Amino acid sequence: MAAMFTAVSQRSFHATNVRDFAHFNLRNNVNSFKNISYPLNVRRLRQNDCNSNLLVVNATAAPGHTSQGNESNYDDDNENNRYLKTQVEGLLETIKWDEKGLVVAIAQHIDTGAILMQGFANKDAVSRTLMSCKATFYSRSRSSLWTKGETSSNFINIADVFFDCDRDSIIYLGKPDGPTCHTGMETCYFTAASDFVKNPNVEVKRQPLTSLYSLEDTIYQRKSDLADLNFRKPSWTKKLLDDQKLLCSKIREEANELCQTLEDNEDKSRTASEMADVLYHSMVLLAIKNVKIEEVLEILRARFSKSGIEEKNSRKGKD
Repeated sequence: MAAMFTAVSQRSFHATNVRDFAHFNLRNNVNSFKNISYPLNVRRLRQNDCNSNLLVVNATAAPGHTSQGNESNYDDDNENNRYLKTQVEGLLETIKWDEKGLVVAIAQHIDTGAILMQGFANKDAVSRTLMSCKATFYSRSRSSLWTKGETSSNFINIADVFFDCDRDSIIYLGKPDGPTCHTGMETCYFTAASDFVKNPNVEVKRQPLTSLYSLEDTIYQRKSDLADLNFRKPSWTKKLLDDQKLLCSKIREEANELCQTLEDNEDKSRTASEMADVLYHSMVLLAIKNVKIEEVLEILRARFSKSGIEEKNSRKGKD
């Protein structure tokens, strides 16, 4: 099975949504590349029983050719794949490479938004990334290509490749199989300037977190505090973590107040405030259940290509 899609936009190359069947859109508005809109087929193969996915790309409708239906033939000699490579080459011609034939390539987590790492890529690296859906870079020190995860198995499974307004830097948007940094940290960015200024002699490692993940981190800190009998600082989060009945009553209460902002036509600032309360209390519940917000976002992303009605119907037999 595979989903069929056509080109719909400019300035991004959409490869897959990593978890489900997805699309590989080639889109651009310049010269010979602007009229490409042939359906492409992406087949997802699961490796072992983990979350690692190998995304194999095959053009199913190259002009003048018919798919033979042999899904196992995805090697470099496949005629449709050669046609796809031609399309990719057209896309690469629109990028402004520097005097060494390189662009900055930044890897970003598709669910958390975290910047995972930064490297450089040449035409071959970007082409391999688009064809394999694995983040691939060019090593300036070794003068060779390297795919993130080729030694650690912590691949970055690419869902989209974006170009900046000047088309001289790119973003690999994807889902990592494990820690990105060779130090074992989730990202390569874990040294805050503020920490260094306060105490340059002490190394503090902490990830740059956006608001939602900072909240999650604080909630998990309070959860760990529950086991510390010497920690006596008053905390509403700790109280909720320790009293599940109270927590559930607060989630229901805040959800009702959120609905009232619609029913009573209250100001949008009130709606935002009530939604913040719902989100906070719900995230405390997630912490009790050891569910990370990243897992929730991954499920939401997997539903993007589905009808909400169809998705609900698919769950009826499981409830």
